Amino acid sequence: MRTRIKLTRVGEAFQGGLTATQTDLMCEALSTLDGWASTDEALVGRLGADREEVGRLYDKLQGDHKIPREFTLTSRELHVVHAALTGVAPMFLTSGGFSEEAFHNRAGFFRENFDAMASNIISAVSEATTP
Repeated sequence: MRTRIKLTRVGEAFQGGLTATQTDLMCEALSTLDGWASTDEALVGRLGADREEVGRLYDKLQGDHKIPREFTLTSRELHVVHAALTGVAPMFLTSGGFSEEAFHNRAGFFRENFDAMASNIISAVSEATTP
């Protein structure tokens, strides 16, 4: 899976092309954590956003697209996506350690895809904001 993205600063937001697989990965992270959060407060604690905001971001990213699409995301939206990508893996910790099989079965992606996408979001923001 390609996780490298390029973002361009557009005012206070960032614009860049995302593939269908990249947005599917982001949506999976958002929906997994939204589904597992017992309360709005728990979701806010994990993502810094409540269910309404997570739902709006999910709707913005989802879609039946087969080619890369341009998205404009705010710093806050990128933060929520990053928090979701990094927040899914701890949900699969057991007394025996991390369950890669359970993670893949539930998320449909490998953990390294989530980790790489999260890392590349930060790299893309850094590149876009470096003078």
